[in-house]
Amino acid sequence: MIWKLKEGVIEFEDKPIIMGILNITPDSFYKNSRVMDIKEAVNRAIKFIQEGAKIIDIGGQSTRPFSDEIPEDEEIKRVIPVIKAIKNEIPKDIYISIDTYRSNVAKLALESGANIVNDISGLMFDKNMVKVIKDYECGVVVMHIRGKPKNMQENPYYEDTIKEIKEELNLRIEYALNNGIKKNQIVIDPGIGFGKRVYDNLIILKYIDEFFDFELPILVGHSRKSFIGKVLNLENPEDRLIGSVVVSSYLTLKGINIIRTHDVKETKQTIDMIYAILNPENYL
Repeated sequence: MIWKLKEGVIEFEDKPIIMGILNITPDSFYKNSRVMDIKEAVNRAIKFIQEGAKIIDIGGQSTRPFSDEIPEDEEIKRVIPVIKAIKNEIPKDIYISIDTYRSNVAKLALESGANIVNDISGLMFDKNMVKVIKDYECGVVVMHIRGKPKNMQENPYYEDTIKEIKEELNLRIEYALNNGIKKNQIVIDPGIGFGKRVYDNLIILKYIDEFFDFELPILVGHSRKSFIGKVLNLENPEDRLIGSVVVSSYLTLKGINIIRTHDVKETKQTIDMIYAILNPENYL
């Protein structure tokens, strides 16, 4: 299975690849992921690459529950200089993802060196986004969400969590395909934490195999999220590393293609250890 990107292709193998999170924001829910200085952002990206990340996911607007939108020009001011600076410092086989649902931000990011658009809205919030993805022939992450970040956690409810998420994701995939995006450009994300109860997030993980029905690569972004805190009674995201690594272990065993994480080094070690256990013949 391959993922066609702007200026590149990722071939998925047995191991998940790692997407490292770089938030150019002052208010993302995990404070250790925040950087506002270009030099610090470049250094963090290089560190992620050294630790095993294949993709650097750069976002300029927090999409945590109950967050407010920022002006588009502020989002542009935050991310574009960082993308340009990082692009100049990374190898050609490392890719940049722009985490945005705004088509103009995505367009400028792609022109500045990004290869992927990670759209939490599944191409819903901005009607021009689908054309940008088509025109630039970049990779796209189509995520499931209900509502918007400001209101998505106001009493979300599902009668049948997996069935409904799959039906709604299918609509977004069909929309993309019907508007000129090719299937090999698409990765899907079930949207853990985006309009979901703790129960829903756990159900998504338990039945993550169901999403292979789409015959598309799957990305999961669970890192340090609040459902881990609720399960383990850990209010502070800084305390949720072990819970995050456990979920990454489970996803590795399930054959998920991309793990989006704040903790690249620990996630890479987790994946490599599980892969070694599954393939002991490599150590003869």
